[in-house]
Amino acid sequence: MFRQIGPTEILIVLGVVLLLFGGKKLPELARGSGKALRIFKTEVKALHDDDDEPTKPASLETIEATEAPEPSELNKKSGQA
Repeated sequence: MFRQIGPTEILIVLGVVLLLFGGKKLPELARGSGKALRIFKTEVKALHDDDDEPTKPASLETIEATEAPEPSELNKKSGQA
């Protein structure tokens, strides 16, 4: 039904893309696509890693990473000892 895509068809498609987006937009388009693919790969890898090892939710990790001051320290700073 569909025949194999050859070099002529690829050149035609690239020419149409160049006409549609212009020379200035192509680097931005490629850069954005590359960033999106990297983000996608890291998310897929994180999903596979989550299946292998149970971990804490991200919200708990960020709370533990930032040490909260003791309530007595807060009262001293606000003048309510």
